[in-house]
Amino acid sequence: MSTSPQNTYPSSLPQDHRGAGRASVLRGKPASSVTVLPVRHEAGANVIPKVSLDNISLSYKTNAKGSLVALENISLQVQQGEFLCIVGPSGCGKSTLLHLIAGLHNQTSGQVLIDGKAVSGPGTDRILIFQELGLFPWLTVGQNVEFGMKMKNISKAEREEKTQYYLKLVHLSKFRDSYIHQLSGGMRQRVALARALATEPDVLLMDEPFAALDAQTRDLLHDELERIWSETGRTIIFVTHNVREAVRLGDRVALMTFRPGRVKQEFPIHLPRPRHMEETDVARTAGEVLACLRDEINKSLEVEYADEKAK
Repeated sequence: MSTSPQNTYPSSLPQDHRGAGRASVLRGKPASSVTVLPVRHEAGANVIPKVSLDNISLSYKTNAKGSLVALENISLQVQQGEFLCIVGPSGCGKSTLLHLIAGLHNQTSGQVLIDGKAVSGPGTDRILIFQELGLFPWLTVGQNVEFGMKMKNISKAEREEKTQYYLKLVHLSKFRDSYIHQLSGGMRQRVALARALATEPDVLLMDEPFAALDAQTRDLLHDELERIWSETGRTIIFVTHNVREAVRLGDRVALMTFRPGRVKQEFPIHLPRPRHMEETDVARTAGEVLACLRDEINKSLEVEYADEKAK
């Protein structure tokens, strides 16, 4: 008996994650009827983190003040399959940190490690998803998803198989031949996610991907992203200004200080999944994070005020 591509392809996905058990629980049941405890990512003595930031600092040269310290002495570890959210005041270096992990910029000192190996530039094991999606309007949805695979010289047959699978994963199979301008904002985000997943990176770096969306669409995409994360086992590092979003999605929230950006505090999120933004426990935990963040926001406002006054 023949087997369809959509049934065979998932066998090549990571099998060492919570996805196998959790996805089978979630499938076919409304989210409100399921309570799944979060997986703890406690590394043993011999476990190498998926992503490790080892005493990272970054300085920029400036004409006016000589140099600007953007990041200072950041050490952070992210385990395989973990969902880490990063929050902090504007200008603290959250996006810059993602760029360093992606290999788009070099740090002044310290090391970025993936599976214990130093990052020296961009690699296919990481992909960065921006708020501005960079989808190609002259290509169809399917062609956009295929684009990264073509750049990797993946065969046409394999591209077809993966495009079919990942469009199904993000619930866009029926829109394969549509163009980007024919899609809603939320659907475009799902195309970008499918395109990223199709290249099969180990680590997804997401830079405020839902910031421009309305609340209803954002909430739906939270559910989608959590489901996809559960089924694929990818490691996700997610930057956001929205503290409640961070608590809703993350296994852990890292809070950064105002410039120079440091990791001020980490908050393990011990709430069962699936979660929702309006839940009392999510709001309470977000309040604890926000109380710590508020001091850093005030510092950033004081600096902005002083800079304006000095002009």
